[in-house]
Amino acid sequence: MISMIWAMDENWLIGKDNLLPWHYPKDLQYFKNMTKDQSVIMGDLTYKSLKTYYKTKPLPFKKVYVANILDVTYTDAIHVKDIFEFIKHTKEDICVIGGKTIYQLMLPYADRLYITYVLKAHEGNVYFPKFNLSDFKLVSKKMEDQLIFATYERSKI
Repeated sequence: MISMIWAMDENWLIGKDNLLPWHYPKDLQYFKNMTKDQSVIMGDLTYKSLKTYYKTKPLPFKKVYVANILDVTYTDAIHVKDIFEFIKHTKEDICVIGGKTIYQLMLPYADRLYITYVLKAHEGNVYFPKFNLSDFKLVSKKMEDQLIFATYERSKI
């Protein structure tokens, strides 16, 4: 199963200069709860951004895959040069955690979406790629503070 998790504001904003454009402790806790001990895949910039947050601590995931078309070695992650081959051959459940390009490439393969809607506009420069949410059905929704935590599953045709 391929899952994706992200937070976006009302304009589909997800980032500002490779960082989150907001600080909502409940969203950070939700992200940690949903990804802890999961195998995750992310792009190189997201990996570098997470390393600034975690500094010397290891990333709190079961397994970390970093997609990068360049030949790079990561001391605490597995390099994925071809994300399509990876998805085609993996037997693991994978959670996609960013960034924009990885989301865009993986969206057609996603079975489940965990979207945090930030009910306020923020400033930034990275937006989630537009897609048709009607391909998914809402399975749960919870509102807390200025956030809506929604889970969607791909509709079966």
